[in-house]
Amino acid sequence: MSLLAAVRQRSLQIAFGAWVLLTVVGFALSRGDASARFSVLWSCGALAVLLIEIGIAALIMRRRPLPDLGERAPARNIAIQETVGMWLYGAIVLVAGRIIGLHYFGEGIALHLNGSLVGATRVQSPIEVCTWAAYNGILLALIPYAVFRRRGYSNWALNLKSANLKNDVLVIIVVLAMSIGLDLTGPNIFRLTSHQQIVGGSLSFVVYLFGTDLPVMIFIYSILLPRYEKLCSPLTAFLVGAASYPTMHIFESWTRYDSPSHAALSVVLVYLTFFPPGLMKSFLTVRTGNAWVHLWAFHAISPHVTIDTRLIVRDFNIR
Repeated sequence: MSLLAAVRQRSLQIAFGAWVLLTVVGFALSRGDASARFSVLWSCGALAVLLIEIGIAALIMRRRPLPDLGERAPARNIAIQETVGMWLYGAIVLVAGRIIGLHYFGEGIALHLNGSLVGATRVQSPIEVCTWAAYNGILLALIPYAVFRRRGYSNWALNLKSANLKNDVLVIIVVLAMSIGLDLTGPNIFRLTSHQQIVGGSLSFVVYLFGTDLPVMIFIYSILLPRYEKLCSPLTAFLVGAASYPTMHIFESWTRYDSPSHAALSVVLVYLTFFPPGLMKSFLTVRTGNAWVHLWAFHAISPHVTIDTRLIVRDFNIR
């Protein structure tokens, strides 16, 4: 699809209008809150940067045929049932995680640890970090994967096999290099000691792999994305896949739901913050048909090793 044809698509126009509306509402609700207002501005900059990165990745893949992910999904009626079932299950897991986390640790279990990317407000115990990784890894990655494999879906049907390994690796290297380059402009792993880099970096890689990387990959980009393409156009499926990413982050540690105004601002900031990276993850999966590409290029290493190692070093008191 050409850029002109894409611009004419109703789904893209709606997505653009929603982004503008969220930005305006975000500015209005964050009046007097410098941190929230900065987040709104940051999200606009992030969107611009990531659209450039998407364009570069598209050039690398320009000779590849566009995979039909809808072919990997079941019949339409079954796809609807599975999509609704996945989101009902996901909602239960996310709400239960918030309740369980608040009860045992004073803070809900979300898709990111407290302080991930944005700065911590408290120190988390190693037990809490490991519980977080196990909870999300088992309930949002292992169980859904096992259930759908048992239902007869192959790894190819779940977007977990490469159709062009050489090009996939090239995309991963280029996107990862761009992401790491951006990570180096702020606080990052290279400001730690060598021991902290090795031990903390390895630990950060493992806990985030299970706590957020695999859950996001399996839940959204392995299972849901092919069903989105079965139910709507490829462009709409791509945008819904991008919007699914912030939806799963609705209970981030920095969100507040103690009043209508705080709740509204939290929801707006969640979508403004996580929709841009959701676009990249969705694009890489839709374009390659391989969900592993987004995990290695734009999640597991950057930012959760390059940036979040600092958080893990502090939580585990690695010196």
